Amino acid sequence: MDGSETLGSGGRLPESRNEAQQRADRIRLFGLELECLENEGILSLPEEQKDAVATYHSDLLNALAHRFDIDTSSTARQMSMGMRIVSFLGALALSAAVFFFFYRFWGLLSTTVQTTILVASPLMILLGVEFAARREKTLYFASLISLVAFAAFVLDLSMLGQIYTITPSQNAFLAWGAFAMVVAYTFRLRLILVAGLLCLMGYLAATMGTWSGIYWLSFGERPENIIIAGLLLFLAVFISQRGYAEFLPVYRIVGLLAIFIAILILSHWGMGSYLMYPPKQIQNCYQIGGFVLSGLVIWLGIRRSWHGVVNLGSTFFVIFLYTKFYDWWWDWMPKYVFFLILGGIAIGLLFVLGKMRSLLREVTS
Repeated sequence: MDGSETLGSGGRLPESRNEAQQRADRIRLFGLELECLENEGILSLPEEQKDAVATYHSDLLNALAHRFDIDTSSTARQMSMGMRIVSFLGALALSAAVFFFFYRFWGLLSTTVQTTILVASPLMILLGVEFAARREKTLYFASLISLVAFAAFVLDLSMLGQIYTITPSQNAFLAWGAFAMVVAYTFRLRLILVAGLLCLMGYLAATMGTWSGIYWLSFGERPENIIIAGLLLFLAVFISQRGYAEFLPVYRIVGLLAIFIAILILSHWGMGSYLMYPPKQIQNCYQIGGFVLSGLVIWLGIRRSWHGVVNLGSTFFVIFLYTKFYDWWWDWMPKYVFFLILGGIAIGLLFVLGKMRSLLREVTS
């Protein structure tokens, strides 16, 4: 089948595994809701219509499972989550094996052999990614091997720089990021996309740091560089990426996470700011900014139905709140009273959020 195929006289098949999985989830929920409506006597379809719907959904799920190897049950989805975790841990283990293998035998090889291995190793591993991607629709093995290829590429550039005494610079981040992005978009792999985005943010932050006169490896001393890089990454979601809709949440979460972490650092370390004000004032400004940004992110996530963004904004709102309480009360308040107050505040937040949830339900209904 190709992306233009249709099923019977029905709709067109999805063009990506993510869309196919969403369609399968909707079918499963539709069946549960239809069964509930029938049990409560709200709706009763004629048998011929029920059979027609059931046959259509069964054929559609079979077609989607054959084409994309999707999860058609909640149990299968749980197994897939376990496979993602295992593939990530496996990639870390294999990357470490490559690293220690290089350093174990590296001194025994000539410069020519070293260079040949460094140039050939990521290319050979990429062939493994291509092989796995062609034979596995879920892409778990392809994702695992792609991270190993990325680790090999990072190690290769570092070792080549040492062999030929190339001056280190932030351009290495750009090369690593470009490699990861090409692999991610070629094989539709989100895990290595994260690695690529982190490298590109590192390049942007380091480059902006050099503009201010600091050494490129010291870009972490100016968290505001990371804020700008994260903002550019977040804004990239508004650029059309037709055919790669599953990548957009990755851009949003990685960009916002970088912004929030940098603001959290500056809210406790005003010395790291470019602003020429007393550190305490800078910290207070970033603390207020953290609360405001968290609220805006929650609002934007709700407005656009970005559930991951809502969760991220809510998480950092609570983190900013609790760290502020720590600054105010930890040094002079008995510890049991401190944690008792935090627990009470958590209960109060639950009541407030529950009330907001009820009001939202009334408005939407």
